[in-house]
Amino acid sequence: MTEPRDLHERHRAVLPDWLSLYYERPLELTHGEGRHVWDADGRRYLDFFGGILTTMTAHALPEVTKAVSEQAGRILHTSTLYLDRPMVELAERIAGLSGIPDARVFFTTSGTEANDTALLLATTYRQSNQILAMRNSYHGRSFSAVGITGNRAWSPTSLSPLQTLYVHGGVRTRGPYAHLDDAEFTAACVADLEDMLGQTRGGVAALIAEPVQGVGGFTAPPDGLYAAFREVLQQHGILWISDEVQTGWGRTGDHFWGWQAHGAAGPPDMLTFAKGIGNGMSIGGVVARADIMNCLDANSISTFGGSPVTMAAGNANLIHLLEHDLQGNARRVGGLLLERLRSACAGLGVVREVRGRGLMIGVELVRPGTDEPSPEAASLVLEAAREGGLLIGKGGSHLGSVLRIAPPLSLTVAEAEEGADILARALRTADGAFNGQAAAGTSQTGTSQDTEGSAGQ
Repeated sequence: MTEPRDLHERHRAVLPDWLSLYYERPLELTHGEGRHVWDADGRRYLDFFGGILTTMTAHALPEVTKAVSEQAGRILHTSTLYLDRPMVELAERIAGLSGIPDARVFFTTSGTEANDTALLLATTYRQSNQILAMRNSYHGRSFSAVGITGNRAWSPTSLSPLQTLYVHGGVRTRGPYAHLDDAEFTAACVADLEDMLGQTRGGVAALIAEPVQGVGGFTAPPDGLYAAFREVLQQHGILWISDEVQTGWGRTGDHFWGWQAHGAAGPPDMLTFAKGIGNGMSIGGVVARADIMNCLDANSISTFGGSPVTMAAGNANLIHLLEHDLQGNARRVGGLLLERLRSACAGLGVVREVRGRGLMIGVELVRPGTDEPSPEAASLVLEAAREGGLLIGKGGSHLGSVLRIAPPLSLTVAEAEEGADILARALRTADGAFNGQAAAGTSQTGTSQDTEGSAGQ
C-alpha cells in the first residue's frame, strides 16, 4: 500500500494548489461503518463531519449499499432521455415532502449544480439577472454560484453573470445589528431589505438563502426572519429560494427543512438539495412550483443527474431516514451534544459562542480576551481532536474560525458523549496554548514598559 506521505506528494503534483486538505499530515480514509471511519494506517475515528454533511445516515448503511449493488447489476446509466423508474420514485417522495404545491423536481449531481439550476429558473422566470443573497453565504463553486456567495474566503472572483445585492440577517451575533434583541434584529434586517429594493432598477429575480449558513459557520437568523422577508418579497413578485443543501432532511432536528423555522411564510418558491440525500452518492436537485420549473423554453437534459444507481441509493436512504425517525434522533441526541459542548466550553476564553440546532453545531473560536476570530485556534483544535480519534470540520467568515460539528443523524448517545469528551479536551488544549501566549505577551509588554519607565526616570 502507498504511504499517505507518498500519496500526499502525488496529490500535490497533479491537483490544484487551491484544493485544500485538512491536517498537517493529511488523512487517507479507506473505509467506514456506522459513525466511524478508518485511515490507511488502520486507525479508527469517530466521524463528526460526514464528508462535509454528506454521510447523513451512516457509513456503509446496508440498505443503501444493497440498493446500489442491485441497481448496478441491472444497469448503471441511461440519462434523462429515457424513463427512469428510480428517478420518478424519488421525485415523487421529495415532491411530497417539500411542502411546495404542484411541485416538480429536477435532479443534478451536486448542490452547486442545483443552485445553478435554481438561478437559471429564477432569472428566466423573472426576466432579471438581479439576485438577493445573504452576507456570509456560500452556495457553491461554479461561476454563477461564486457570484452569489457572500463569504470572501470562498469567492475567488468578483466577476459574475449576475448582479448580486447582499442583505443583512444571516449572522445573528456579529455585524451592526448584533446588539439588538431578536424582534429588533428582524425589523432592522427587513428595513435594510426594503431600503435596498427601493434603490434597485427593474425587478429583482429572487432571494437565495441558507436557513442555517453552512460554510459560514452554522450561523442562523432568529426564527421568523425569512417569513418577514417573504412578506416584502411577495409585494415585489420576488421569488424565494431556500438553499437546503446542508439543512435538509431533518438535520436541524426541529424541522425536516430549514425553511420550516420560518414557516409562517409558507413554503419557498424553490428549494435546492444535495449532500445527505445520497449518503455519499452524487445527488443534488431543485424542487419548484410547476410554473417556475416549466418556464424554460429551450431543450435541456441531464447526462448524470438522476442516474439509476444514485436514485436507487437516494430512495433507500430516504426510506431508512423516515422509517427510523432520524430527524427525531437528531433533535434528541443533538440537544444532548449541544448542552454537553456548552458546558465543556464554559469558562474557556478561546470560545466565543457555541450555537446550533439538531446535529448541526458550531463552536466559534477567538483570541482570548478579544472578539477577534482565531483560525489558528480552530486548526489547533482540529489537530488535537484528530489525535483524540475525532474528525470535525471548520468554517466561518474569517478563514475557518468556527468548528463545524455534523455527525450522521443516527449518532447514538454514547457516541455523542465520547465525541464531546474528545472535543472538550482539544478545546482545553487550545485554550491553554492561547492563554499562555496571551500571558507571555503581557509579561513581555510589562517588562518592556518597566524598562522604558526606568530609563525615563
